[in-house]
Amino acid sequence: MEETWTEEISAKRNLLDINFKEIWSYRDLIWMFVKRDIASQYKQTVLGPIWFFVSPFMTVFMYTFVFSRIAGIQTDGIPAPIFYLTGTTLWNYFQQCFISSSNTFVSNAGIFGKVYFPRLVSPISTTLSNLIKLFIQLTVLVILIVYYILFREHVFHFNLYLFLLPVLILLMAGIAFGVGIITSAITTKYRDLQMFISYGVSLLMYATPVIYPVSEVPERFRIYLMLNPISPLIEAFRYSVLGNGTFSWLALGYSAGFMVVVTFVGVIIFNQVEKTFMDTV
Repeated sequence: MEETWTEEISAKRNLLDINFKEIWSYRDLIWMFVKRDIASQYKQTVLGPIWFFVSPFMTVFMYTFVFSRIAGIQTDGIPAPIFYLTGTTLWNYFQQCFISSSNTFVSNAGIFGKVYFPRLVSPISTTLSNLIKLFIQLTVLVILIVYYILFREHVFHFNLYLFLLPVLILLMAGIAFGVGIITSAITTKYRDLQMFISYGVSLLMYATPVIYPVSEVPERFRIYLMLNPISPLIEAFRYSVLGNGTFSWLALGYSAGFMVVVTFVGVIIFNQVEKTFMDTV
């Protein structure tokens, strides 16, 4: 009796040979990876998921003490804890997604060498799992804003740009995903880059208006600051939530264009490297 096959696994033949339908068919696996990432991060810790709430408070406290109290950096009239939390909320999402995606091949080599599934499932799942942490930090931000309104009588200028929040999150996720999988593809051959990632991300934060407003940057340097595609997103997020800062449709369009290009290029490079990465990892 002649055997029949329901599924055939073969190497990709060209740059654009990407089966998005297959990735969608593995959505249950993506969800399993998301739950695994959340459960494993604080497994065997005393506070467990409470760390999701404690961590942003600790970060904001340190930034307020160091940059506001000691360094005296102005925050454009925004209470320092609110200013730093609006900056770090979106930045932390980028940082966590980027670092997770950039380690895709190296950290999952054991699984990839034994079981077949679309390799893009892994960075997609980490991008989604980090969304949960982002929403928790957004909750903390809302609580802090309500506290300042009720007990400090501070006035925030809310506006309709708040409805752009899902778009800003999507753009940040796309940039982190695209840059992350490009880095992951390169690190399969050049491990030195993996050592540089944590330092590079830390340096990039200081080239992004996370701990300082754009108004504090000398006029001649602002154009270079906004060439960083993350800067318009942080500023737009702060403006949409607090009504304070700078907002530019042109700058936001630049970030969106960068996201599309880097994601497209990243998927193509990732698609090619996944065929031979086991020979180099």
